[in-house]
Amino acid sequence: MNQQDTIVSQQETPAVETDSGVTVSAHPITPYQVLRMLPRDATPEQQDSAIQAWFQPSQIRYSNRPDTLHLPGHDVPVDLSVVNIPVYYREVFFAKELAAPESHPGRYGVAGDPVPYTVRGDNTMTLLLLFCVLFFIFLMSRSQRFIVRQLKDFFFLPHADETMTETSGELQLQLFLVMQTCLLLAICLFFYATRVVADTYVLDSDLQLIGLFFSMTIGYFLLRSGLYSVVNSAFFDSKRNLQWQRTLLFIASAEGVLLLPAVLLQVYFDISLENVTYYYVFVLLLAKILTFYKCWSIFFRQNVFSLQIILYFCALEIVPLLAFAGGLWTVTNILKINF
Repeated sequence: MNQQDTIVSQQETPAVETDSGVTVSAHPITPYQVLRMLPRDATPEQQDSAIQAWFQPSQIRYSNRPDTLHLPGHDVPVDLSVVNIPVYYREVFFAKELAAPESHPGRYGVAGDPVPYTVRGDNTMTLLLLFCVLFFIFLMSRSQRFIVRQLKDFFFLPHADETMTETSGELQLQLFLVMQTCLLLAICLFFYATRVVADTYVLDSDLQLIGLFFSMTIGYFLLRSGLYSVVNSAFFDSKRNLQWQRTLLFIASAEGVLLLPAVLLQVYFDISLENVTYYYVFVLLLAKILTFYKCWSIFFRQNVFSLQIILYFCALEIVPLLAFAGGLWTVTNILKINF
């Protein structure tokens, strides 16, 4: 049996006693008081009818007076009813403001993530690597006799009266090859630092990081050559010192020639960094073995004590290399950004 809606009229007595024995005002102020006036078994439709009977919706009129209740020290809040959008959002594409070349309408949309730095995308590094390849091709086409003579002199035992036979042009070629070796080593160190140590550094660009590694590599070769010159001038004659300096120059040049294919594959074909690291360690060990052999053949061939050459080689070859590695590790840890 359906119960009829019970709507309490506003014309009733000032007080009404509900079914639960609670007396409420006949003119309720809140919807809660209206619902207390209804029977306990009132349906939701009856409750809704009672609310609509007591409360009539009216138009909301906001105050026009300024809001002076904002927090001290803060600016006056922005009026949300006022909407100002830029001109280039309200104008069409062919409007006068956008068609004029002297106007700057701004950016459409939002800025995206910047493209990460790559050596292949850097014009400067691309030109340097292209120059290395062209210089290597020029060297192989024009200086074959010089390279063959250097190989023969390297693997044959030198005589005591042997002097340097390189011309000024050949010495310049070797110096260019040493600079190429420093550049390729810097690129290899850059790949290792950005993928193993950290992704970002405090420098403005990654090209500056490559330049820093390039400068440190040049400093390592100059420091090693200077130490050899100071020590050898005190214990050996000038002819042997010249032979030794020519050997160091040739070995450093050969390192650059061997590293060039690996660096090109890493830059333009994204081969594994682990394979490049193994290859570089192999080239480094080969260079140290050849250096040890030439050190023995030039200075200690007639010496029966093998401990002397070991101490000499470790003091002037291994220690500077370890100092160079420690300096690189310290510099990269200082410059990296810790998140």
